[in-house]
Amino acid sequence: MAAPLFVAQLNEQIANEYAAHQQYVACAVYYDSQTLPQLAAFFYRQAVEERDHAMMMVQYLIDVDEQAVTPGVAAPQVAFEDVVAPIALALAQEKRVTEQINALAARARQEGDYSSEQFMQWFIKEQIEEVATMSDLLRVAERSREDVMDIEDYVEREHGAGEGEDPTAPHPAGAAAA
Repeated sequence: MAAPLFVAQLNEQIANEYAAHQQYVACAVYYDSQTLPQLAAFFYRQAVEERDHAMMMVQYLIDVDEQAVTPGVAAPQVAFEDVVAPIALALAQEKRVTEQINALAARARQEGDYSSEQFMQWFIKEQIEEVATMSDLLRVAERSREDVMDIEDYVEREHGAGEGEDPTAPHPAGAAAA
């Protein structure tokens, strides 16, 4: 059984992950509307990844016989001043999520909930990768602000095929049914 304070905080994080999903969809739609297919595809993939993170958390709560809450979320930002703005927003979002994930791991440890603490370790590793990816993309975008095709080329070269599944990732709820 998971610690009650951890469960409450994890349910809040599920909402945060769905909000991140929605924000990445909004970024992807913006890039699609600007005919930047590589950036659009990158952010659509990021959106699916955030949704999967929420579903991994849902599955964990199901597995430990706790109530998972399916939240509503606030509308994402949909207008951007230029092609760099969504990436800057994404980096800020990833840094915020990193703080939230670390707080969840800390809560589990404080509560002596070692199973939940172990569950959070994959997310800590994932956030390091996410912040690094968005930091690199932001540097490229800021440097290439006047030639967006350089940004597109970078995304295609570095992130075009997407990544394979991580065999160490927690199982998302509903994945077997898909």
